[in-house]
Amino acid sequence: MSDSIVCRFVSMIFRSEATSFSVGRFSLYELEERTMIVTGYFPMPEKDILYRCYGEYVEHPKYGMQFKTERMERVLASDEDSLVRFLSGPLFPGIGKKFAQTMFNVLGETLLDQIKQDPSVLDLVPKMSDKKKKAILEGIAASENQLEKTVAFLSSHGLGIRNIMRLDRIYGEKALTVITENPYRMIDEVDGIGFVTADKLAMSLGFSEQNPVRIEACLISVVMEMCMSTGDSYVEYEKIQPVLEKRLGFAVEDFDGILFSALSRGLLEHEEGRIYHHSQINAEKAIALFSSTFPLVPMEPYDMNEYLNELTLFQTSLAIEYDKKQIDAINSFLDYDLSILTGGPGTGKTTVVRGMVNLFRELYPNHQIACCAPTGRAAKRLAELTKVECQTIHSLLKWDLESNTFGMNEENPLNVDCLIIDEFSMVDAYLFAALCKASSNVKKIVIIGDEDQLPSVGPGCVLKDLIDSELFPVTRLKTIFRQKEGSDVTALAHAIQKRDVDALKFSGDVAFFECSQYDVKDLCIKIVQSALDKGYNLSDIQLLACKYSGVAGIDRLNSALQECFNPHDLSLNQWKSGHRIFRENDKILQLKNQVDDGVYNGDIGLLVEVIPASEDFNSQSRLIVDFDGVFAEYTSENLNNITHAYCISVHKSQGSEYPIVILPIVNEATFMLQRRLIYTAVSRAKKSLVLLGNKELFVKAVLKEEKQLRCTTLKQRMLKMNKERIFPL
Repeated sequence: MSDSIVCRFVSMIFRSEATSFSVGRFSLYELEERTMIVTGYFPMPEKDILYRCYGEYVEHPKYGMQFKTERMERVLASDEDSLVRFLSGPLFPGIGKKFAQTMFNVLGETLLDQIKQDPSVLDLVPKMSDKKKKAILEGIAASENQLEKTVAFLSSHGLGIRNIMRLDRIYGEKALTVITENPYRMIDEVDGIGFVTADKLAMSLGFSEQNPVRIEACLISVVMEMCMSTGDSYVEYEKIQPVLEKRLGFAVEDFDGILFSALSRGLLEHEEGRIYHHSQINAEKAIALFSSTFPLVPMEPYDMNEYLNELTLFQTSLAIEYDKKQIDAINSFLDYDLSILTGGPGTGKTTVVRGMVNLFRELYPNHQIACCAPTGRAAKRLAELTKVECQTIHSLLKWDLESNTFGMNEENPLNVDCLIIDEFSMVDAYLFAALCKASSNVKKIVIIGDEDQLPSVGPGCVLKDLIDSELFPVTRLKTIFRQKEGSDVTALAHAIQKRDVDALKFSGDVAFFECSQYDVKDLCIKIVQSALDKGYNLSDIQLLACKYSGVAGIDRLNSALQECFNPHDLSLNQWKSGHRIFRENDKILQLKNQVDDGVYNGDIGLLVEVIPASEDFNSQSRLIVDFDGVFAEYTSENLNNITHAYCISVHKSQGSEYPIVILPIVNEATFMLQRRLIYTAVSRAKKSLVLLGNKELFVKAVLKEEKQLRCTTLKQRMLKMNKERIFPL
């Protein structure tokens, strides 16, 4: 039986017009940040059209994993998720998500039509009561007239029912009228719908390619995409038009007029030749305003004698003695409303945070303190090291996945007096702005992060801007205290940090094996096996890589390590999904936040059970993953939220530490290799670090800074709104 993938065409690498043999790059549906090389004989594909390719996965000896297709056809997206959400919505009281899922599993995608034609089909659903049946029939009757028209019409124009249900929640009975008048308004008003989806519908409805409304929507989309790709919070005016015209495929004659329309509607903003997406400039403004007004009510003074006594008792209880810089950090925390603590690995940041928490509780026993971090693993690590409860920022702010909104905000602020934020280098402007908006009750904030690590995935460089503004006291810890296990790793990290090539030592806890990138896979397997033989387990060993594709990329290394250390066994159930095989005992990486399950982006767990469809009354395969005692279930609906974790990206490793880290330094990743990435990867190793590849390339990467520093105006905004307090660096 052949495999299949659902994907969109991105670009053509090679094509023979004589034979139609093609090598193209396609983005995988639901994972559009991931691409797959597709080869075969097929007509020239169209962009923004969804295709299903039938064929098989092949591993090219030079280019890594590819998909060899026998045929491809146009498809529409699945609608299972939307039907489940619809049936568990407010129109159907008493019908929860699990029961709605059961209904779908039993009756399928045509369940609404089946129920309307013959309500007795509901009796086929297990645990169906008269009360539930009445709620379902009344709910369908209440919604079917306008909704059915909307579904029928928009489905005929290629819009999936999942998005149609989103439109129904936002616009209600007016959905059809609103969308047919201007499909592009969905981009700004319906979370999860972007330009590609809106444009596909508009073209089907007969909108002209040169319709000003379409060009404006594309312009807004292009500005945001450019910010996401560069990390900048704005785009320079003169750079936008060429990108826009390339995206549209034709010259835009009235560019300034189109831009003016977007500006007048507040979707873009202009400042001195800089063009901002409204979400980015609003985030900067919110942070700047917060910095100038925080705190609304300051903390009351503490008793100095009590502080000194508690500090002595705490150091005695831990058998430690803080150095001057660490004492400075604690003093800044207590003396100032907002302070910043930064430093590299092994400099004692965590020990200082434990002191901050302990002293705050002793000095202010009636006040609330909250600790948070950007990722689940970072939050858990902070909690383990500080013995303090810690949660993700998204969890603290009660983030809602479906609407992409935060439950804690200006109208519903956090009931917290002191806020400690760890791994702050990973926090982007949008997330910090949301935290600021919810912090009107907060009286004290301490920000902790390593300024030399990779910046956030989203736009902005908030930690750097806060430090460079000199508006807040900054304590830099430089003395290395980690003198035992992992001390060689720590020394290497600091040599990288200082760009001291002469101090790059590969001995003791650090090993460098020079090899070709084509030998990386086999060498990784030998190193992992050696570590296992010494008593380590797979959870102790983490491969990191810079990119997904290639012979030494994440995809190939995951496949190779799974085959070697968790091979096919008749005693282990497995589930094949695309080129991935999920097998019991697999190491699993969470890719997206699942707040309801208590599982977050970056968490690593163990696949403990694969339940085949034939053994499940729901007739749907399921995976059960154990994330250190938190169990999460996956079906085809959310399977794209996980992947294998034998090898993960450096970005995904931020906020985590592993006893052993293995890092390939290879030519195929040259364009990504730079000091911050190398430093971030190296500092993930707690005990041992194994580097393999090209040593000369490693040295060059240590000396290589980012091609272009991120461009933001957060610092300028904060300085403009804060004219009194300055703390020189």
